[in-house]
Amino acid sequence: MISIELLKRHPFFASLNNGQLKSLADVGKVFEVEEGYRFFEEGDELDTFFLVDDGRIAITMEVTDHSVIQPLSNQLTNSLINKEVTVSTLGSGEIFGWSAIVPPYKSTASARAIRMSRIFAFDCTKLRPQYKEDCHFAYMMLLKASQVIRQRMRDMRMESLALIPG
Repeated sequence: MISIELLKRHPFFASLNNGQLKSLADVGKVFEVEEGYRFFEEGDELDTFFLVDDGRIAITMEVTDHSVIQPLSNQLTNSLINKEVTVSTLGSGEIFGWSAIVPPYKSTASARAIRMSRIFAFDCTKLRPQYKEDCHFAYMMLLKASQVIRQRMRDMRMESLALIPG
C-alpha cells in the first residue's frame, strides 16, 4: 500500500479527492528496479499502470531499421529487421502503462528502466469496478490518461521526424 501523502506529491493525482486517492493507495505498491528492468512489451495486456516516483524510464517502440538493406524476401514475408527506438523518456511524476486504464488494455509501446528507479504500481483490475461506482473517478483517470497519450503522440511524432532519412 502507498500512503495518500505520497500520492499527493504528484500532479497526476491533484484533481482526485481523498476517497479516490485512498482507492489508489489501497491497490498500489512501491518497488525499486535496476537499470534495464523491462516492465512490459508492446502488445502485452496490461493490468497495472505505473508512476515514476524517482528514476528514469524509456518508452520504446520497434521500428524498421532503415540503416540496413532489407532483403526482398524479408519484405515479402514481413520479416523486416527492426530496431528499438526511444520515443519518450520519463522522470519523476510521470505515468506509464496508461493502456491498463484505457480499453482494450493492450500496450502500445514497451517500457524499461534506464537507471535505478522507484516506482508506484497500481492494480487496475481492482480499480475498474470502482470506476463503475464513482464515474467522476473514472472520468478523471481517463482525462489524465488522455493527456499522457497526447504528450506521447507529440513525442512520437518528433521522434519519427528525426528518423526520416535526409
